[in-house]
Amino acid sequence: MLIFPGVGAFGTAISFLQSRGLLEPLRDYILSGRPYFGICIGMQVLFQSSSESSLPGLAVVPCPIELFDSTDKAVPHMGWNAADLLSPAADNSEPVDQSYYYYVHSYCAKYNPQKYPSATAWIHTTTQYGHELFISSVRKGNVFGTQFHPEKSGAAGLALLDAWLRNPGAPQSTQAPAPPTLRAEHRLTKRIVACMDVRANDDGDLVVTKGDQYDVRERAHSTPTAGAVRNLGKPVALAARYYAMGADELCLLNITSFRHSPLQDQPMLAVVRAAAESIFVPLTIGGGIKDTVDPDGTPRSALEVAGAYFRAGADKVSIGSEAVYAVERLHAAGKRDGTSAIETIANVYGRQAVVVSVDPRRVYVDPATYEGPYKQELILGRPDGPENERGKAWWYQCTVSGGRESRDLSVVQLACGVETLGAGEILLNSIDRDGTGLGFDLDLINLVKKNVQIPVVASSGAGSKEHFVQVFQETAAEAALAAGIFHREEVQIADVKGALQAAGVNVRV
Repeated sequence: MLIFPGVGAFGTAISFLQSRGLLEPLRDYILSGRPYFGICIGMQVLFQSSSESSLPGLAVVPCPIELFDSTDKAVPHMGWNAADLLSPAADNSEPVDQSYYYYVHSYCAKYNPQKYPSATAWIHTTTQYGHELFISSVRKGNVFGTQFHPEKSGAAGLALLDAWLRNPGAPQSTQAPAPPTLRAEHRLTKRIVACMDVRANDDGDLVVTKGDQYDVRERAHSTPTAGAVRNLGKPVALAARYYAMGADELCLLNITSFRHSPLQDQPMLAVVRAAAESIFVPLTIGGGIKDTVDPDGTPRSALEVAGAYFRAGADKVSIGSEAVYAVERLHAAGKRDGTSAIETIANVYGRQAVVVSVDPRRVYVDPATYEGPYKQELILGRPDGPENERGKAWWYQCTVSGGRESRDLSVVQLACGVETLGAGEILLNSIDRDGTGLGFDLDLINLVKKNVQIPVVASSGAGSKEHFVQVFQETAAEAALAAGIFHREEVQIADVKGALQAAGVNVRV
């Protein structure tokens, strides 16, 4: 049997197969009747073409891959959604059930039996995103393919893999499938992300830490080891705990960055490998994803570094300061130059693999007299808001180096710029709210969501389960992230999801 997994761009996958002389052998294998399981790009290559590339696919499934319509939803489609069965196996050995599965893609095979009637025999499940139905899995004879990632879909995904491995060639039902129904709302869930800031302590060991306003060292009055890096646990063990507690995604941010060489001296690669062996939800890795040069003069591109993380088990990479510099170049030149880390990684692995971590801070101005370049982005303090914000106005300025350096770039300019460059998701932090426990900065989140069409992860400020309810009820954020309150066990992930369920917010339980 052959399993073809992967996250990537359609054209890159096809050209890779062609350049290595594997495209025709793959087609011959599939047509031979031997078991084939394609995951994500491994399913998409079965189709005849993709609007992502001019290269043809294998044309095993007579239907094209197309870009999602972004008029009513964020693209990429990212998160946990359902898979509605159309054609159950004739012998009841059905691997797909009614669980949620994890999706991360911008292109899909749209459900259109009138236009592509010969593809209908292949359709196994459909999924709704926005007001579009797409083919989320295909199954016919020896071929099974899923647009979702069973290997990142927790227990449901592992059960699906086990069922297919036990019976890869289950016969199809002879009954005509019932056409899917378009619902008023799709079933994409809101995501709860557990984030771990990882750095080396003074002994060189990697630990999970958390700081107040980015200061990760202990205070003299709170511990006998004053000045030591705050140690909240080992990254792999803590990640496993959050996976067991029901986190929808995990984010590991390497705030030490590279010591000598991004590939030869990178302890985070070992962390990712160890975590991926036992954690079956998506992993985002950040820190040092940039072009560098080894001590011996060997250049290392951001694409190389990202590739090493993906091969180790990461699903997405997070880019911080380098994204700010890239947008500054974009503004100066007035066009993309194709050299930024965002562009090079998205070109090979797809935009869904690139997250940009944004660290803005408020800049207060006089609302009566301000005529600066960010007048259209000003936020006015609400009369019923926090007392220290009433009557004030501010815009959000971007920073680099963990908030230590401000740049002449607003958060809207940065968000729109990284979307133009090819980022697939924004991790939206708030320097003003970090570590305060006052709740997410709703004004900031709404401002960014109003200006971009890619998913946004709300971060910084969560202090209670009610803050998660508030951010999903009062903004259109697709996910919410927390760190310290989870590390210190002040709030449990199960309690957050229970509160969201009680408030009518769709979550994976």
